[in-house]
Amino acid sequence: MGTKGTNKTEMLKEYAVITAGIFLTALAVYFFMMPANIVLGSVTGLAIVLVNFIPLQVSAMTFILNVLCLIIGFIFVGKEFGGKTVYTSILLPFFLYVFELFFPNNPSLTGDIILDTLSCIILISIGQSLMFNANASSGGLDILAKVLNKYLHIELGKGIAIIGILTVASTILVYDTKTLVVGVLGTYFNGIVLDEFISGFSRRKRVCILSQKHEEVADYIMHELKRGVTLYEAKGGYDKQVRCEVVTILAKNEYALLMEHIRKNDPSAFVTVSTVSEIVGSWNTKYGVRYE
Repeated sequence: MGTKGTNKTEMLKEYAVITAGIFLTALAVYFFMMPANIVLGSVTGLAIVLVNFIPLQVSAMTFILNVLCLIIGFIFVGKEFGGKTVYTSILLPFFLYVFELFFPNNPSLTGDIILDTLSCIILISIGQSLMFNANASSGGLDILAKVLNKYLHIELGKGIAIIGILTVASTILVYDTKTLVVGVLGTYFNGIVLDEFISGFSRRKRVCILSQKHEEVADYIMHELKRGVTLYEAKGGYDKQVRCEVVTILAKNEYALLMEHIRKNDPSAFVTVSTVSEIVGSWNTKYGVRYE
């Protein structure tokens, strides 16, 4: 029962994060992309172009495109798309539909296409990073990229880029060249900002401490910060003295607490710090001490 309850709680947390990510994405689309006619390389960008030819709301067109992408994915790739992909594919057009009901004919919030694009990129990048952090994606054109990957052996990243470029290129059928250029640059910078946000979620501090009070430091890390430590025997090259080095991986707020503790209790401790971009393993669930 305990394990089932924990799994259910974790699943609810993941879907809450995914919902927040989709909501931010919908905000970016409805309040910045649509009023300024900004077309990024996404399914909503394609929907903004197609509604000029097919008399539908953007929410309805986004829903139709997402369903078509899901069908294509199930036919050509298989049942690799779990509940999260289906959930995000339906939730995005739902949020857009709600915004259309409560904020019809919404004007640009800034009146400037560049500011709208920047605001859109930031909101979408935050939303997508939340979804990726919960092991989900927004579906849509990402599914088509998997089809290209399976049958043409094109890398997923390149496949997404190709489909995104084709989507942005379609703006020339409706809008001017300025919209096309803004769309291309916006899609490019969205990828850069998204990478920065994603790495920010997983970025940690690797802290190496040489201290006369290494046992006290290790105890503080394990029992107060609830993180693991590794203890190394380190021999000084000059005085040949053997010391104990404490090594740990911490989140930013935990690192700040540790440094405050060291400054108060052992200000002469020698501390080196480096940034870790990714951690694989049970860092989030277990803690303890290991000797090397």
